[in-house]
Amino acid sequence: MLNTGENPQALPVGHAHSHETEVDYYLDAINLIERAHRNLLEVVKDDFERAGQDDMNPVQALMLFHMGSAEMSAGELRSRGHYLGSNVSYNLKKLVEAGYIDHKRCKSDKRAVRVKLTPKGMEIADRVAALFTRQSGMIATMGELTHDEMANMNIGLQRIERFWSDSVRFRL
Repeated sequence: MLNTGENPQALPVGHAHSHETEVDYYLDAINLIERAHRNLLEVVKDDFERAGQDDMNPVQALMLFHMGSAEMSAGELRSRGHYLGSNVSYNLKKLVEAGYIDHKRCKSDKRAVRVKLTPKGMEIADRVAALFTRQSGMIATMGELTHDEMANMNIGLQRIERFWSDSVRFRL
């Protein structure tokens, strides 16, 4: 991230303002990933507020989007959506109570629960999908991000994700 002067607080305290080392680039990447995720949550929240939908938070809306038409366990949702375990359990409970998700115990393992979207939940998943479709159509012009730049960014993010997964798995 280059500091353009628009947000002097964008860099962490004690962080160099120029990219002198790989550490600087790595810290900037971490900062940008965290900020991008928070901004995504704000985009979803804003879209739902404009529609008068105030009975769920953006994380719950994204969970419904990630579930789509699949039936899955909480563990599968965790691995697919990269949510923390306690967040999944809490949010699933709230979504079941609000009628967005149906759940049932597995026949083979009574401890495990399978979840799927209700029609009401599918409406939310479709709403998030429509938001992302609208935004993907605008990012080239308004976000000044070309198809090739997006593809290269995705490759880089996949590599970071794989590196972090391997760091945990192999205790690097």
